[in-house]
Amino acid sequence: MSDEIVIGVDLGGTHVRAGAFTSGGEMLAVKETPIEAARGPETGLLRIQHLIEVVWKESGAQALLGIGVGSTGPTDPIRGVINNPFTLPGWENVPIIARLRNAFDVPVTLENDADVAALGEYWRGAGQSIRRLYAVTVGTGVGTALILDGQIYRGMDGLHPEGGHVILDPSGPPCYCGAHGCWESLCAAPAIARQARQTDLSNSILLGMAGGDLEKIDARLVAEAARLGDPSACAIMDKVAFYFSLGIINVIHSITPEMIVLSGGVMKSADLFLPHLNKAIAAHSVMIPSNQVRIAPAQLGNYAGLYGAAYTIWSTLK
Repeated sequence: MSDEIVIGVDLGGTHVRAGAFTSGGEMLAVKETPIEAARGPETGLLRIQHLIEVVWKESGAQALLGIGVGSTGPTDPIRGVINNPFTLPGWENVPIIARLRNAFDVPVTLENDADVAALGEYWRGAGQSIRRLYAVTVGTGVGTALILDGQIYRGMDGLHPEGGHVILDPSGPPCYCGAHGCWESLCAAPAIARQARQTDLSNSILLGMAGGDLEKIDARLVAEAARLGDPSACAIMDKVAFYFSLGIINVIHSITPEMIVLSGGVMKSADLFLPHLNKAIAAHSVMIPSNQVRIAPAQLGNYAGLYGAAYTIWSTLK
């Protein structure tokens, strides 16, 4: 047991997690609770504060040295505010750093959730000691992050690059970002479900698996049907895998990382993607030795963001 800890917070659109960590990356305690964003930021901030207090107590540590926060974006790490009209409705210009700093009288950091998940894999997961690590999380959306020598790569004004909104097919489906055919609108879980619902399922087992209700068809169900050999589901997953592979090839050619770490709910079906991806990499290795880029599954699961958030504050303290 350590006398000194930091706490990492992973704030998502539905749940918030908090974990207590030693300087060596040992997680001593972890808790999560629904965030219920629609009840407003004040309710949410109070829940986060309470969660931190509970985790600190359960860790048994005497001293809390700092708090690192990873939040669904957009975030402004410099101003310390969450400004998120999509997954946290109504959370506009929420000064989370000032609030937690005043409540606990310790340093507080704020980063985008994709960045802290990548940092977590760099610190204690699949990407340990990797100098150029790119992370792709495919779930409700497509989140990306680049870690260079243990540091988050930032764009101008400290902005987080949105790799999930790189356009792969200008004639593709619309996205809330304003574009058509971006990586997220083609490969994220809602995109897979949407394609299934728009498909003629008269000769498919999908509708039966969903109890006859189109709205119950989700990405997990499509993947399950594809593994059973359903032609419609296989065609959908093949198309998604094609676009997913295009996105990865673009990353390899534009950034050339040593490793790409894959995570997120959709990547639980990586067995349906990897054959397509391996073929695409083999076919695009003329200009860049793409086959030398390691493709690895994330190791920390839902806790990657906690580890990364904790790492941001330990790095600041060091």
